[in-house]
Amino acid sequence: MNRAKELESANISRLMLKFFIPAFIGVFVNALYNIVDRIFIGQGVGSLALSGISVIFPVMLIMMAFGMLIGIGAGVLVSINMGRKDMEKAEKVLGNSFVLMILVSIVITLVGFAIKGPMLRSFGATPETIGYANDYLNIILVGVVFQVVGFSLNSVIRSEGNAKIAMYSMLISAGTNIVLDPIFIFWFGWGVKGAAYATVISMMVLTVWVLLHFKSSRSVVKIRSKYFRIDKKIVLEILAIGMAPFVMQIANSFVQGLLNKTLISFGSDIAVGAMGIINSVLTLVVMSVVAINMASQPIIGFNFGANKSGRVKEALRIAIISASVISVAAFALIQLIPDSIIKLFESKDEQLLEMGRNGLRIAVLALPVVGFQVVAGNFFQSVGKAKIATLLTLLRQVVCLIPLLLIFPFFFGLKGVWMAIPVADSISAIIVTFFLLREWKRLDVIQK
Repeated sequence: MNRAKELESANISRLMLKFFIPAFIGVFVNALYNIVDRIFIGQGVGSLALSGISVIFPVMLIMMAFGMLIGIGAGVLVSINMGRKDMEKAEKVLGNSFVLMILVSIVITLVGFAIKGPMLRSFGATPETIGYANDYLNIILVGVVFQVVGFSLNSVIRSEGNAKIAMYSMLISAGTNIVLDPIFIFWFGWGVKGAAYATVISMMVLTVWVLLHFKSSRSVVKIRSKYFRIDKKIVLEILAIGMAPFVMQIANSFVQGLLNKTLISFGSDIAVGAMGIINSVLTLVVMSVVAINMASQPIIGFNFGANKSGRVKEALRIAIISASVISVAAFALIQLIPDSIIKLFESKDEQLLEMGRNGLRIAVLALPVVGFQVVAGNFFQSVGKAKIATLLTLLRQVVCLIPLLLIFPFFFGLKGVWMAIPVADSISAIIVTFFLLREWKRLDVIQK
């Protein structure tokens, strides 16, 4: 099998670049889903609508969390079993994961409608913004199945070595969203509802595309109905490996809700809108690093399964250097032109501009170490060490950030909210370094 031989013996640097370019294009365009919504809503509806959509961000993270739980867990298992030359097991993983995607989507939709009111208020919706948030969420909940299935199966496409096809998936889907947003928001005058319709339709397009792939000759593993019968052992393996990114997203959702509530207490609804812009900027940077993870994951997973620790270490080293370069460059650019970035989302509200500028500059102070931190966490996930990956993920999102959010604002006010983010990143990066150095030494032993 050509792709298996490539993962096993091709030059790591060239292989990483080959996988990174399509992965970067794919995730960058994918990140534009919510960002484009915010830009059009901010410019076309106003700053309060922008704040309302920012309240939805934690809910979107929860939906994405379940896509990551199944998609990344299944993707890692597919890569490892391909490395072991066990294609039947790889296809069993895919079949079981597909059934899980459908079941989980149904549960999310039903629960979402049942608790949407209290959920929105707990995430920071106020009487001024809850109408916008509710209009957007009603439509998004109907399309959960397309988001979970499309995102999850695309992760498996990437893990089987079809990086370009995974890139095309995101280009087609995000391109649909970008084209439909201005039509629905401005031309049809649907406002935030138009943005939600555009997002759901784009996810439908993604789902159809990835399903067709797994029925085509381009796929390495196939979706076969005979593997739709749930295998408890395989399901538990998928969930165990996918637990780290799942916990990260759920924790991030909780943190975003806490952030919104704290911003309202020490600022205003406009501060929530500013945080929405900051999240959009950070998402672009972090997703660029995630593209490096996507490029390295099949290489690391395959060679770990094949006991080729030298290639595992080389892929990890290149990933860390690349991620650090991206993080440092992004930090420098943000510090140079914060006003231009904020005005891209909303150019009329001076209060939003001032809050956004100050918050953005402070929030990214530890950005240079975030790339390393994200790559290190992904490494443990790629080799199937779910417990350590989950622990390292929780360090930033729960153990470090939440206490800081509860303490700093009482001493520094609104500035304390922004300060909590880089301080948490710095502390967790130090701890991650310890775990990674220990694992590096173990790989040395295996290599010998």
